[in-house]
Amino acid sequence: MTLHFKNTLGGELEPFEPLEPGRVRMYSCGPTVYAPAHVGNFRAFVFADLVHRTLRFSGYEVTWVMNITDVDDKIIRDAGAAGQDIADFTAAYTQAFLEDFDRLNIERPDIMPRATEHIEDMVALIETLLERDHAYRTDDGSIFFRIASWPAYGRLARIDPEQQRSGERVEADEYDKESVRDFALWKGPKPGEPSWSTSIGEGRPGWHIECSAMSMRYLGPGFDLHTGGVDLVFPHHEDEIAQSEAATGTRFVRTWLHNAHLQMGGAKMAKSTGNIARPAELYEAGVSPRALRYALMATHYRSPLEFSERSLEAAGAAVERINTAVTALQAYREERADDETLPGLLVAAREAFTAGLHDDLNISAALAATFDLVRELNGRVAARSLSTADAQRGVAAIREFDTVLGVLEEVGDDELEPELAQLLEDRVVARAERDWARSDELRDALAAAGVVVEDTPDGQRWRRS
Repeated sequence: MTLHFKNTLGGELEPFEPLEPGRVRMYSCGPTVYAPAHVGNFRAFVFADLVHRTLRFSGYEVTWVMNITDVDDKIIRDAGAAGQDIADFTAAYTQAFLEDFDRLNIERPDIMPRATEHIEDMVALIETLLERDHAYRTDDGSIFFRIASWPAYGRLARIDPEQQRSGERVEADEYDKESVRDFALWKGPKPGEPSWSTSIGEGRPGWHIECSAMSMRYLGPGFDLHTGGVDLVFPHHEDEIAQSEAATGTRFVRTWLHNAHLQMGGAKMAKSTGNIARPAELYEAGVSPRALRYALMATHYRSPLEFSERSLEAAGAAVERINTAVTALQAYREERADDETLPGLLVAAREAFTAGLHDDLNISAALAATFDLVRELNGRVAARSLSTADAQRGVAAIREFDTVLGVLEEVGDDELEPELAQLLEDRVVARAERDWARSDELRDALAAAGVVVEDTPDGQRWRRS
């Protein structure tokens, strides 16, 4: 089965063919760490994680790079307002971002470079653009990319560069430049702003040059796949292509993937409007990180996602269904012959799951295959038609799917705090003595501590809520 993606560059569904057979080099635009990331930001990161996990599930060796932008106009502005240097200011937000990243079970990229650690790489790239006359200096020490020198500009966003005007998506800052269309590669020094002394002069990098320099530093001048939110198509990714290919003469990225916006109340979730929700706020309200991950993943990445209390409730129920099935299978014991039809069921389920993923990450089809398998296994557990070994095969199948989905909770008595493990033991004793009131009391105490207990034909089992 061949993996297919709808490439933003050209807009067509294409078979995915990496430059090097069996190996994928992938870059994702990461956070700008000037404020706590909101749930809308994390749709892009969960999507990138889904791409990464799907590639590995499909047998590819993957090198995944995601940047951290720790210098830009917003950072300088807000750090100044807080009376901090940018290193201290961004460190706290970077740590908070990584904590949210981990709680959402997003696998850490192989490399997470910080912009401020790669100034020399950016300078080298800018020097090349100056040498090739794709860039020019202004009197204040700034350096701009000359869009007129790059006729292919606009092909990613499918725009006519001659029709560009200054505004929200075109950089129209106070620096002098030849054309409103040109964008800053390097910004000359200003009083009170951080700057670096380099071979191209004093100043600091523009935003767009950061991703080109860092991606090429770790993945080479041309690589396989680049992800980001749809809001980055223009100008950020368009500018990345222009400056990178103008400098190297090599195709920059073969496949571009962009996720649609997360919406709340019918409007894009954005810091600028205050229409946001933050992960920590949702966790405090009782939403589990796994449910939040599911909610951000369960709609196809190219479709806008309406975020609501209802969608979170549905996500929580879906995650619970998968986790409950695994818990039941793990606890299942039955001394009988293996179910002869189970291997065929598992093969068919995997094929359906894979087919969904390979169709431009059709997550609805992949989830349908998952829940079809869960339903079949639940039925066989209820009928006691599986052997103990069959049940473990069922667990292995769901866990393999979860290497992509990432929604299973870790379970096991050894993970429980000692005091909670004691409550479980006390409940076993209470039920053996038919002290139902005490049993219920202990179950409620465990539930209050975030441990759900279920009684099954195979005995008591538990899971984290």
